Amino acid sequence: MASFNKVILIGNLTRDPEMRVTANGLSICKLGLAVNRSYKTRDGERREEATFVDIDAFDKQAEVISKYMSKGSPILVEGRLKFDQWESEGQKRSKLSVVLDRFEFIGGSRDQDQGGGYEQSSPPARSSGSAPATPSDQTGDASGLDEEVPF
Repeated sequence: MASFNKVILIGNLTRDPEMRVTANGLSICKLGLAVNRSYKTRDGERREEATFVDIDAFDKQAEVISKYMSKGSPILVEGRLKFDQWESEGQKRSKLSVVLDRFEFIGGSRDQDQGGGYEQSSPPARSSGSAPATPSDQTGDASGLDEEVPF
């Protein structure tokens, strides 16, 4: 049976990111995310519900998040669910969290651009075709632009 494990969330950090580096140099950043849901009750009363999610980021993503994000910062995260189990004081414990694959800064400040996503994996290889036009390739004449649009 096929399975699919993907999570996309937008929310605000509940605390400053907690960065640490392992003995073999792996950067790990733990962050908490609050995701809000607004809804109306049957009586027409407006309610808001928050869900709190723990997220783990690794390597370069962990370093970027810990450097530029702080409590209250908005962020979009994509990742996968991870289920952890352990025993504490004789009781079995479990927790569902997210392992971050990709993120984007959202809501930027005056000094920052909005967006600016970051993905851990390398970009996909280009297909064998002509490379897209760069700004230096454009002559400023808009008459030929329609011919170069691939759709």
